Amino acid sequence: MERVDARVPQIAEREASKNGPQAASDAARDGQWVNADSLAQVCESLLVTVLLALFVTTFVIQAYKIPSDSMEPTLLVGDHVLVNKFIFEGNGGWYEKLLPYRAVRRGDVIIFKYGYEDHPDYVKRVIGLPGDHLHVLDGRVYVNGAALREPYAVHEEPDDPSNEEYFPPLDPYSTRTQLLPEWARDISKYVQGDDLVVPADHYFVMGDNRDDSLDSRYWGFVDRGAVMGEPILIYWSVDATADDYADRSMLGTIEGIGETLIHLPSRTRWHRLLRKVH
Repeated sequence: MERVDARVPQIAEREASKNGPQAASDAARDGQWVNADSLAQVCESLLVTVLLALFVTTFVIQAYKIPSDSMEPTLLVGDHVLVNKFIFEGNGGWYEKLLPYRAVRRGDVIIFKYGYEDHPDYVKRVIGLPGDHLHVLDGRVYVNGAALREPYAVHEEPDDPSNEEYFPPLDPYSTRTQLLPEWARDISKYVQGDDLVVPADHYFVMGDNRDDSLDSRYWGFVDRGAVMGEPILIYWSVDATADDYADRSMLGTIEGIGETLIHLPSRTRWHRLLRKVH
């Protein structure tokens, strides 16, 4: 086996000294160049890595956590999901025909920017597409005159039997409807007879946990430009409640991460790992 002599640097230094000051100076300068080149290569690699990470998280895939129970049982509080941001067509550019984009479909679960207040991104299911006529009667959704088949939707027993049995509401300003003021003011523009008509480039979305979801019934449509992507995979899931994610300050986030790491094995929902979202 070939042996590596640990004395090589010392031998080279002595040889350079024997050859005079100029040789020693050249050897030192060569060492500086090597160190400078190595540092430049490291910096270049780090820069490329950062740029690739930014590109991937901006345009391709990004990680999110689920902080509320509005999408149960499809997505639970504490589920951590990977979101495909490279799926839905955008503004109709010519290049989109060359890429694997597709239109948003009814039944898709989407991540989107919430249009009101300072709130994290929302996750809901697309129920109404542009041009659809829809209404809710006795908890059942009707789209273009036909009852929508929704195996993903769940209903709890409401405290008030008449609560949210119909939509659009007869009186948007009723305290029972809980509509945002902006939506209560504008909803009549989109009502035709008993139906709500979804405008162009917008979607009507609802949570799968129908009796515990603030969705398009309460604040309106989702603009196409607000759609960020589709959650595709649960890569990790931790047993948590909505209260665990209520504090969105920096300190609260750090404390939440620390608490999770301490109880990582016992709080992980192992049976939900690598589950597809649909």
